[in-house]
Amino acid sequence: MIEWSESQRMLRTAVRQFVEKEIAPNLETLEHGDTPPYDVLRKFLRSFGIDAMARQRFEADIAKAKEAGEADESEKDPAMVEMMRGEETAMRLIPAIELCRFCPGMVTAMGVSMGLTAGTIMSRGTIAQKERWAADLLTMDKIGAWAITEPNSGSDAFGSMKATCKRDGKGGYILNGNKTFITNGPYADTLVFICKLDEPGVESPQRKVLSFILDSGMEGLVQSKPFRKMGIHSSPTGELFLQDVKAGPERLLGESEEISYRSGVKDTFSAERSGVAAMALGITERCLELSVRYAKERVQFGKPIGEFQLIQAKLAKMEVARINLENLVFRYIETSAKGRSMTLAEASAMKLYAAQTAVEVAMEAVQIHGGNGYMAEYQVEQLARDAKILQIYGGTDEIQITHIAREMLSRD
Repeated sequence: MIEWSESQRMLRTAVRQFVEKEIAPNLETLEHGDTPPYDVLRKFLRSFGIDAMARQRFEADIAKAKEAGEADESEKDPAMVEMMRGEETAMRLIPAIELCRFCPGMVTAMGVSMGLTAGTIMSRGTIAQKERWAADLLTMDKIGAWAITEPNSGSDAFGSMKATCKRDGKGGYILNGNKTFITNGPYADTLVFICKLDEPGVESPQRKVLSFILDSGMEGLVQSKPFRKMGIHSSPTGELFLQDVKAGPERLLGESEEISYRSGVKDTFSAERSGVAAMALGITERCLELSVRYAKERVQFGKPIGEFQLIQAKLAKMEVARINLENLVFRYIETSAKGRSMTLAEASAMKLYAAQTAVEVAMEAVQIHGGNGYMAEYQVEQLARDAKILQIYGGTDEIQITHIAREMLSRD
């Protein structure tokens, strides 16, 4: 894949028009007015029929699961299957790219709800759990949060995890612990809570990591107000406090203690990290667009600053970065079309490069704008703040380097 298809370009144009009409004029309120993004996101999903398609896909998947398995794709035309996979991935990434041109926080809020939270339940939950919780998350009728990070466990998520669950002797569990930096935490209706099983005689490093599906309003569960952050203000982030929360066995993900979350975390992180390239591309495209416009309009020493070679060098490097990011997105679409998931190292490499590139381009955009770029009236200021989170959440740059290096050193 070396370019967008005609249908993909049409979708891109339609999404861009929606963003420019519904989001760009309200950016100030979304970014600084403490307005949750969910109503706008639901309107976005309805406008393009994404919610209806998600529900139809969900119903089809459940029907297949009840019939004891997925449909046999071996009987289908391989070329058609590959095309459909690629198109589905592209149609998911294009909205993320376009939304990130103005409001990256919205993609984070939507991705955690529809992707991480719903995806975790769909991949590891029982049919009953999927029907009870996942369908409404996939359409954003309800908001989801995925809770793993704790005040003292950032990159060392499992090693430093203090949140626990204990068997209550009646088939259920008692949950305790705090979670922080939780996207959608303040407003989530459905929460996937990850903790360690507290068993007598089992030390913390060897304890099973289990996940529970919780509902807002459960006794003992407190959701904090949104945090104040450096960037992505349109993505509400908060803290969770659990004190003796009672969870029945139907809330244990997969309804089995043998389904330890340790075994699936690599797949979760790989999916999350792969999407960062699309976010970085949206930020980079917009920064370049604004910088080219400014370089043409801003006059210094009697001529547009775009005529100075140092400014031209910055713009040229930004364009190279845009092309590289676009090619990473194309590679991801092709990989998905082939039915192959990226390895953790591949996804980490993609995230590392994409995050660093978005930050570098955004900071160069601020530099091109000079003093104006430091002012909130110019959008590059917001994008520079928003880009930084790409180097932190979903695993810091340093963690990505570790995963990449370990895979390289393990080769024969």
